Amino acid sequence: MTHPALSLTVLAALAAVALAHPATAGALAPRFADPVAIDNTVAAFTGQAIGVPGGAALPVDRRLRLAPCAAPLALSWRANAHDTVVVQCPDAGGWRLYVAVAGAAHGDPAAAAVMKGEAVTVAATGDGFSVSQSGEALEGGAVGSWIRVRTTAKGDPVRARIVRPGLVEFPAD
Repeated sequence: MTHPALSLTVLAALAAVALAHPATAGALAPRFADPVAIDNTVAAFTGQAIGVPGGAALPVDRRLRLAPCAAPLALSWRANAHDTVVVQCPDAGGWRLYVAVAGAAHGDPAAAAVMKGEAVTVAATGDGFSVSQSGEALEGGAVGSWIRVRTTAKGDPVRARIVRPGLVEFPAD
C-alpha cells in the first residue's frame, strides 16, 4: 500500500510533466482555430455546402494559423450581393476572414451565368476575327469571371471569360 501523500506528490509531478509536453498540451487547448469548424459554421450560415451555389466557393485555407476563438464566431454578409461571408472572432485581438461564395448567391441571377458541366460556346477572338466551337464548362461563374473550359473530350482545358450565359471567350493574341 502506498502512502497517500506520496501518491499525491507523484500525481502532481506526472500532471506537471504532461502539461509541459507539447503533444499533451496541444490536446488540452487548441493551438489554432480549426478550419473544418470554420467551414461548417459558414455552411450553416449560408445553408449550402462548399462548392454548391450559395455556399463557400472553397474550403478555408488549411495553411492559415488563426488564434483559437473563445467566443462563438460572428458571421455576416460583406455586402448586399451576398457574394462574401465575413467570419470574425469577436475576442479581443481577434481575427477576420473573408470567404467567397460560389455561384448564385441567394437569387442573384447574374451570379450564375454558367454552371459547372454546362455546354457552352467557346469563342477565340482576335483583331478582326472570331472562331467558335462547342465546349463544356469545368467550373461555374458569373458574367466577367474566368473559368476553365474543355473544347474536346481529350483536349486540355483553357481559361475563358464568361460573356453571357452559354458563351465564353478567350483572346487569341
